[in-house]
Amino acid sequence: MAIQSGGAAQQAGENVEAPQLQLFVMGLFFIFGGITSLNDVIIPKLKELFTLNYTQAMLVQFCFFTAYAVIGIPGARLVKRLGYMRGAVAGLLTMLVGCLLFIPASHTATYGVFLLALFVLASGVVIVQVVANPLISMLGKPETAHSRLTFAQAFNSLGTTIFPYVGSILILGSLAKVSASDLSGAELDAYRTQETGAIVNGYLGLAVALAVVAGAVWMFRNALKSEKHEESTGLAGLDLLKRTRFGFGALCIFLYVGAEVSIGSLIVNYLKQAHVMGLEEQAAGKLIPLYWGGAMVGRFIGSAVLRMVSPGKVLAAVACGAIALLAISTQTTGVVSGYSLLAIGLMNSIMFPTIFSLACEKLGPRAADGSGIINVAIFGGAVVPLLTGMIADVTGSLSIGLFLPAICYAIIAGFGWYARRPA
Repeated sequence: MAIQSGGAAQQAGENVEAPQLQLFVMGLFFIFGGITSLNDVIIPKLKELFTLNYTQAMLVQFCFFTAYAVIGIPGARLVKRLGYMRGAVAGLLTMLVGCLLFIPASHTATYGVFLLALFVLASGVVIVQVVANPLISMLGKPETAHSRLTFAQAFNSLGTTIFPYVGSILILGSLAKVSASDLSGAELDAYRTQETGAIVNGYLGLAVALAVVAGAVWMFRNALKSEKHEESTGLAGLDLLKRTRFGFGALCIFLYVGAEVSIGSLIVNYLKQAHVMGLEEQAAGKLIPLYWGGAMVGRFIGSAVLRMVSPGKVLAAVACGAIALLAISTQTTGVVSGYSLLAIGLMNSIMFPTIFSLACEKLGPRAADGSGIINVAIFGGAVVPLLTGMIADVTGSLSIGLFLPAICYAIIAGFGWYARRPA
């Protein structure tokens, strides 16, 4: 399949029915979305076990999303060398290795090994995402790419809705009555090993599932017989950043992922605060799906709205809505504060697919390069949460820390208005 918006759908039809390939891609969105959202569950778990402050706890997201900066461009090159289907298998197997690394992480009871496992896991996610985004954009008419990618992202949100709920039961539900801060020496090591066992079991189950999916994808490795890729120009396609629309869009992907991850990472600790909802860890964890579920519902709705309204205008509107909800949450208390924060997920819904498709309009045979650069921009999920945690530690307030995501949304609103007309 040539990477061209115009001819891709026809070429896909020559090799495999486009609807079947769309289902395959949506399955990939479901998998990597769910795995990414599990970070929101293990952050409070590891924060307690290793007695971390917010900055240290956010290293989970830093190591996970740093993989996008390190692997994004090499991942695009790998996919261009292997092809989409084989590239997906490579990504799935890398994710499997990352899941297995949780075993030595638990046995050594070392926070650094957990961070390494998350980096490897995320590296596989990056490769899979390099495959998924351009494929779903090309499987249909160019003028409906925004809607189609938003619909596929809804399956990403389905994963982010289901995985945290199950994870909160399996992982947060096992928190012991004692605290790591009350232990030391051998007792502390034994406590950490025992309590991280729940994390290991969860990721071992994922490893088995990934092995099955990788095997299924391998069976269709030759499905795209006419697939072609254009060689990169410049430094791994970085010349694309010279295009104002693409460069601005890549920046907004950086800011959007950073803002979304910052909020998701802090939900449990935010809702635990006495002036918000005063919940226990597991109860707060079970509300994480409302945040990601809002994104899922919004993407199904958005896939229809984007067919009728300018994608740029819709993007600007939801970014402003996110800012308003952050203001309400940080300036109120109780359930209003808690649920207004969770409602931001609804505003996030169409942001990633819309920014992606607006930024990548008219890239044609440079689609794989563009996808690789966009995946590097997802590094924002490492930087913005870490800075948000630092602000919260310095000020002693999670509410003040959340002003940083608000700034991110303001810039995204500006991009939406800038890109309200077709490229």
